[in-house]
Amino acid sequence: MVIRDRLITADEFEQMLALPENSDRLLELIDGEVVEKVPTEEHSLIVGNLYVQLRAFADARDLGRVAFEVRRKAPGDPINTLLPDAEFTRKERLLPVVRKGAVPQMPDLAIEVKSPDDTFLKLREKALYYLKHGSRLVWLIFPERQQVEVHTADGPILTLGADHTLDGGEVLPGFSLPVADVFKGL
Repeated sequence: MVIRDRLITADEFEQMLALPENSDRLLELIDGEVVEKVPTEEHSLIVGNLYVQLRAFADARDLGRVAFEVRRKAPGDPINTLLPDAEFTRKERLLPVVRKGAVPQMPDLAIEVKSPDDTFLKLREKALYYLKHGSRLVWLIFPERQQVEVHTADGPILTLGADHTLDGGEVLPGFSLPVADVFKGL
């Protein structure tokens, strides 16, 4: 859902987010357009499944920070502020916890779950954006297909089905999760 009919800057977006009527909304700024994310129960279950597994793995090894729905802004980009569904940032790249506004860097791993309003093209464009601006790994989750697309800056896109295993590559060495477990509970 597009909120405005003109392009706005990230600074204007921050002012908009500060308005009381927007306090409970999940909004992104994509190419100067405000877009509202409307997650479903299916979406939430998938994000939860991934978050729990990633957090347990990263915490046990003191690898970094796992989070969800954190606003991210690439330095020097005045028209984009993205909100990955889940993410991981390696310990050596962690910034102090941001208490107001967007984190001024992309996570090492960005995860996006396709919602009914999303298109495959828009999600793939987001994956490219994350990789271009500092992410090293992007997982796109497609619930209706029970598939995960794995995107890296230097390799082909891998499409994994329910009978495959998702791994953390160089970003989370040793992490693995059966793709079927991503969709557990659906």
